[in-house]
Amino acid sequence: MNVAIIGGGVGGMLSALFLSKQGVQVTIYEKEARLGGRLAFVERDGYRIDKGPTIVLLPEMFQQLLDEAGISRKEYELILCDPLYSIQFPDGFSFTKYPDINRQLEELKRVFPLEIEGFQRFMKEGRYRFEIGKAGFLEQTFSDAKTFWTSDNIRKLLKLKPYQSVQKLMSKYFQDERLQTAYGLQSLYIGGNPFQTPAIYSLVSFAEHEYGVHYLKGGYASLVPLLEKELNRRDVRIYFNSEVTNIRTNGRRVAGVETKEGFEPYDAVVFNGDFPNIDQLLQQKAKRSFTPSSSCVLLYFGLNRVYKNRNIHQYFMGKSFSDHMKAVFEQKNIPEDPAIYTFHPSIIDPSLAPEGKGVLYALIPVPSDTRINWHKEREWTEKIIDRLEELSFPELRDSIEWMEICNPEEAEKFGLYKGGSFGIAPILFQSGVFRPQVKPFPLENLYAVGASVHPGGGIPLVMQGAKLLSDHILSDQSLKGVKAHV
Repeated sequence: MNVAIIGGGVGGMLSALFLSKQGVQVTIYEKEARLGGRLAFVERDGYRIDKGPTIVLLPEMFQQLLDEAGISRKEYELILCDPLYSIQFPDGFSFTKYPDINRQLEELKRVFPLEIEGFQRFMKEGRYRFEIGKAGFLEQTFSDAKTFWTSDNIRKLLKLKPYQSVQKLMSKYFQDERLQTAYGLQSLYIGGNPFQTPAIYSLVSFAEHEYGVHYLKGGYASLVPLLEKELNRRDVRIYFNSEVTNIRTNGRRVAGVETKEGFEPYDAVVFNGDFPNIDQLLQQKAKRSFTPSSSCVLLYFGLNRVYKNRNIHQYFMGKSFSDHMKAVFEQKNIPEDPAIYTFHPSIIDPSLAPEGKGVLYALIPVPSDTRINWHKEREWTEKIIDRLEELSFPELRDSIEWMEICNPEEAEKFGLYKGGSFGIAPILFQSGVFRPQVKPFPLENLYAVGASVHPGGGIPLVMQGAKLLSDHILSDQSLKGVKAHV
């Protein structure tokens, strides 16, 4: 069996590893000069910092999937972030999250003594809901929607409270608005508005405590050469700078792919781009429109120092988190006083910069799908740097050796749907059975994987999607073989 994979992001690479392990011949077509997609580094003058994802959630799932793909745990190292991160509010109040529950209870006793019981309920009920969600939804595909709409699944779904927003659910556990924000903002990890995203995604903030926030030593993008090495060992063909221009179909089947080099036939084709962009390659268009996730402005710094007495991950909240979310998701405006996330891995990983120096990354959620000219917003960017210097990184400007900026316009040029940084938005009717599936169209041998495809965004979930996809292809091939012998 010959399979073509369009796109060499994490979903494409893991799909290729799962399939090749079963004897499938795989070819990857990558439009860039490198594999990895959103897993990439900004590299300059001996500095290296992750360009996209920074944290590893669900480490057990992450490691088990790499095990199955053939990547030894000896080849990489996960480091638990302890503390997980700190959140600083505009009134100067600071709250820190820890992986150890007892330490977290001590922190709550110190700053939110009336919220301890609510936190304990949040964790207890989170464990129950996580088991339901993992087995019932994350480990299942719903290419045939009828398999989803069973009485058992509906009961499970209702227990995950999809009719409530993340923020609304958090208000059931926590009375203080600051704590509601601290346990609701995690939907931004996948580009969702906490005030609108279904409460099922509250499992992200639960998972931080239950499984920890981890850092992949050397940077998340250091995973890419490990995967590429194994792909090469298995003789998976990889074509770089090779953009697929058309997926040729023949009736209810896909015949193969076309590039500038011509047409190549395949038994099956996998699309690993941002899913709505598949319309550009198919005559058969999607029958629906999609809402993109939020976007972000990213600032990357090479510093002549390391801020050793800081947490690796920090959040700095603006005066009004709800106003920030309205600007991003409703008004589609540049937020005036936004929340900022910072990532300073040099605290624990000296390999990322020359000796005695460090790297810093700042992320600000901003709207996608706009006509904002981000290249004219230098003054806004300068204000962000001023805030960082004032709030946590003294003499930052004097410490900067170089800086690079990535904005939504560049994200869209790279291939991210309407500039959204996290695939399509995690709204109710783009989640679970409503999200594009690994077999998205009634074409017998066309498949899809990636952040916009079920089970969703985040590297471990995209990897899980690759496992669901490979199982589906192998199952389809098995059924085809059975029918051929009947």
